[in-house]
This record gives sequence, structure tokens and C-alpha cells, in this order.
Amino acid sequence: MIRTVFTETFGVRHPLLCGGMTGLGTAGLISAVAEAGALGFLTALTQPTPEALALEIERTRELTDQPFGVNLTILPTIRPVPYEDYRAVIIESGIGVVETAGSSPKPHVAHFKAAGVKVIHKAVSVRHAVKAQALGVDAVSIDGFECAGHPGEDDIGGLVLIAAASRALSIPVIASGGIATGAGLVAALSLGACAANMGTRFMATTEAPIHDNVKRQIVANSERDTTVVFREFGNSARVARNAVSEEIAQISRQPGAAFADVAHLASGARGRERVLTAGAMQDGMWWASQAQGLIEDVDSCENVVNSIIADAEEIIRDRLPRLLASTAGAV
Repeated sequence: MIRTVFTETFGVRHPLLCGGMTGLGTAGLISAVAEAGALGFLTALTQPTPEALALEIERTRELTDQPFGVNLTILPTIRPVPYEDYRAVIIESGIGVVETAGSSPKPHVAHFKAAGVKVIHKAVSVRHAVKAQALGVDAVSIDGFECAGHPGEDDIGGLVLIAAASRALSIPVIASGGIATGAGLVAALSLGACAANMGTRFMATTEAPIHDNVKRQIVANSERDTTVVFREFGNSARVARNAVSEEIAQISRQPGAAFADVAHLASGARGRERVLTAGAMQDGMWWASQAQGLIEDVDSCENVVNSIIADAEEIIRDRLPRLLASTAGAV
């Protein structure tokens, strides 16, 4: 058993998280993550209304009595999102931990803290993590450039970013981006993190609510099978490499290109309907990290978590001490 400030603070067995993933963070997957001893997050905005989120929370509780949280991603949208109503549902439902992401969590932190809800904020730079700490969040999940989703514009990989955040912050740091194995967890712990957050690895599980073609594609892909899009528009995003993401990249490079030129290709609804649901792997943009190159199978959440923890324990207990012992008699 690996015990850290994360496991003690959030009351879970293992220092692993399944962060919020739009369209995937629903009761079936998150309850399985919780039952496996990790901390999973329902995604609030996957549910069309706050009332639907309340029902999804209840469905999750019917499937597990282990801790789980809710992700609240705060982003500019064409249609206004009733964030205050989603926040109220989270509080009234008795959720103990929230993962915030996107814009500053400032409008929400005080409300969550007053209700006894712990807040983990996802950041992609040390400067943003420091600001989040000043707002009173309980932990920061720091996202390296390897991650799926929006890694920011600084292009700092996890090896540096996790260590830099751990040095700059006094609150717990969770490592995120490009982690899918026990070795990755150990590396994160050695850099000063107290846990590792995974998204792509949990996509390749039997409980993930996506088409089997997506899961098989993640296993088949290498670490080179992602691409960064939207850089030209100041909103870099790492997605899986396919015909649509390559077309988005090609159009975006043209002089004078605007997001409107690729919006029909980049539509989240298109990716969810055509790829994640229908399994048409070349027909929409979908999110995946460079960790694809480390994922060798599709398995249950329980087996994935148990394997990662067992491998991490073996590395800590056996492999690393041998390295130290082998130099003990050296001159």
C-alpha cells in the first residue's frame, strides 16, 4: 500500500485519480474507478442540466460507497452555462471533493470551502498554480505538455513542470499528463507529487462508455499518434492523430485562418457522436494523450489500478533499492 498526503486527505486507498473527461465521466466509469480504490470525477457539464447531474450523482452512489468527486470545467461558451446552479447541486448532494479546470475557480472556491467541499484545481503552469493556491484550493493538479486536452502555450513537459510546481507550492501537487503505468506514478512521486491523474488510461477500460474501436485504437497507437491543434488561435489542444485532426492542423496553418474555418471539424458533438459513440475513428476529433504509447491492453478499472499500484510498489521496494545497494561498496 502506498500512502501519501493525497490518500490521507481524500480518503482513498491509492494515489491515483481519473480526472474529469467530457462525455466519459459518468456513473458507470466513475463508480468503477472508486471501487478500484482511486478517486474519479463525474463531469458536471456532461449532464445537460444541473438536475441531471443530481441524478447522475445518485446513480453513482447506487453503484459504490467509495469516495468520488465532480469536475466543474469553467470555460467561455456560446450559450451561457448556469455554473452557480451546477455548483449548488454539487454542494447540496454532499460531494466532498471538486475538480475545477479551465478558467479561474475564484467565483466558486469560497462557496465550496464554506460547504466543506475540498477543491482540486487543474493548472497547466506554475504561475497559475500559485494563483490557485492563493485562492485557497486544497490541491493542484499540474498538467504537463504530454496531456490530452488543453496543455497551455508554454510547452513544459511533466518532468520539469511537476518538479517546479512541487517546489513552488505548499499544498499537495497531483501529477497529470502522460501517465499510464506504475513507473509513471513512481516518477511523479519522486518529483514531489502526491498522486497521479490519468485520463487516457481510463479510456482504455472495459467500463469506459465509449465504442470499443476507440479503446482498440488507443492500444494500437504509439506516443507519436497525437497532434496539437488550435495553436494558431491561442488555445492549443492535444488530440489523437487522425484524418480530421490532420485536416484541422492543415487548414489552421493557412495565412489568415480563423477558428470558424475548422469549427465544423472540431465540434465536440461531432467527435462524441461519430467517434466515441459510433466508432468511426477517422470521422471526428477526439482527445488522447501521449500516454497512448504506454497502454498495451483494455482491461477493467480494478485490474488497471491494481497493476499500476503493484508495479509501483515493486519499483519502490525492489528495483530502486538495488540500484543504491549496488554502489554501496564502490570506491
